[in-house]
Amino acid sequence: MTVSITPRDMAHSPTPDSKIQRSFVEALNAILTAEGSTAFPMFTGIIEEVGRVVRIEQRGENRHIAVEAKHAPTEMHTGDSIAVSGVCLTALDIKAKSFSADLAPETWARTSLSRIKKGAFVNLELPMKADGRFGGHIVQGHVDGVGKLIALERIADSENWWLRIEIPPEIERYTVSKGSICIEGISLTVAKLEGNCCTVAIIPHTVKTTNLQSLRAGDPVNLEADLVAKYVEKMLRERSSSSITLERLVSEGF
Repeated sequence: MTVSITPRDMAHSPTPDSKIQRSFVEALNAILTAEGSTAFPMFTGIIEEVGRVVRIEQRGENRHIAVEAKHAPTEMHTGDSIAVSGVCLTALDIKAKSFSADLAPETWARTSLSRIKKGAFVNLELPMKADGRFGGHIVQGHVDGVGKLIALERIADSENWWLRIEIPPEIERYTVSKGSICIEGISLTVAKLEGNCCTVAIIPHTVKTTNLQSLRAGDPVNLEADLVAKYVEKMLRERSSSSITLERLVSEGF
C-alpha cells in the first residue's frame, strides 16, 4: 500500500501553521511509504473479536499459546500476522475455531501477555486491508511499554466509564490530551493526562467487545504510543529551531 499525502491549503511562506502541516505530512508519508508495504502489517486498534486462551506450553525457550476464536481463524493462513491484545504475533496451527502462536522470551518479558493464564481473554485484530477503512489510528502491534490498570469505573450518572492507566515515562513523552494511545490493542483517545496517570473515556460498546471488563486493578496492560508522534519527534529533533511541539500539533487538529 503506497500512499502519498499532500497538506491541504499549505501556504508557500514558512508560517508556523505551514511548518506544523509539513512536519505532520512528512511523518505520515514516512509511515505509509517507507513502512506501508504489504510486508509491514498495519492495524487500526479497532478490536474485531475477543478470543480466549485455551493452552499455554513451554517449548524450549518459547511459550506456545493456543487461542480460541470464532471468526479470526476463518480469514487467516499459517504465517499471517494477528494482533493479540496489541502484540503482533504470527499465526500457526490454524483450525476452524482456533490458532496458535509462539511467544519469544522478549515478548513474554516485555508485554502484558506474561500475565495470561488458561482462560484469559485477549483482544484480536487482523491487519488492515489495503482497501479497508481507517477506523482508529496507525497501530503497529509493537508494544512500547507496559502500564498498570488503576481503575475502570462508571462515570456518575452516565453509561460510560473512566479507564485510568499508570503509564511509564517512555510512553508519557508521546502522550497528550486528545491524542491517540493504544491500550491492549484498543485505539483510544486521551481525555486527561496528570503526571503518569492517563485517563480515557470508554463507551459501553468498548467495554462489552474487548477484554477490559476481565481486567482487575493492578493488572499490566500493553501500551503503544502514537506512531505519528514518534516520527514527528524525530523530525523536530533534527530541526531544533522549530517552534512546533506535539501539543501544538494536537491543538491544530492533527
